[in-house]
Amino acid sequence: MPSVRVTAKPDRKQAILLAAERLFAQKGYHAVSIRQIADEASVPLALVGYYFGPKQDLFHAIFAHWNSTIEERLAALAQAQNSPLAHRLEHIVEAFIRPVLRLRASSEGEYYALLVARELAHATVEADRVLRDYFDPLAHAFIDALQTVAPPASRAQVAWCYQFALGALLHHLSDNRIERLSLGTAQANDPVATPLLARFIAGGMRAVLTNPDPVTNN
Repeated sequence: MPSVRVTAKPDRKQAILLAAERLFAQKGYHAVSIRQIADEASVPLALVGYYFGPKQDLFHAIFAHWNSTIEERLAALAQAQNSPLAHRLEHIVEAFIRPVLRLRASSEGEYYALLVARELAHATVEADRVLRDYFDPLAHAFIDALQTVAPPASRAQVAWCYQFALGALLHHLSDNRIERLSLGTAQANDPVATPLLARFIAGGMRAVLTNPDPVTNN
């Protein structure tokens, strides 16, 4: 009896999610329509709403899908907090940046990393919802950990350090200008720059946190 070849049905819900992620990363949330997402995913227009509801809920669903990356960073942070105090700052910074840069270098995570860098920097209702639901708890965990490195520093100073580190990381994720500025000797998103970024962030944090400014230490 001849064998029957079974062809797996395409996962249309996943196709929609990936299409939205790709288009939002490339063009920005407000420049993309539901119809464009449906066309990119090769599905009927109504199916986008059936699976995800309005566009803002689809945007939110992308970050829910990638929540494992936040869990990975928190797991790395937990390990960093058990390291000797003399090296804890460097380990905290590594936990903060390495999972993200590894994701950016992967084919499956490239567009998500670009989406994070592009959209979460804008003060929109959609971005604020994602920040509050997913990234604010992560930020508080890292700020709490950094506070153990330099107890005399105020919460405000540590929070500023976190924001400055985040700015450096997000810019590195999306910038291509380094190729021109280095006269072609450096490539954008090159993994070789990861330890440079880690040392840059840790050095700046140490300069601030070990020399608290009494004006801002409140």
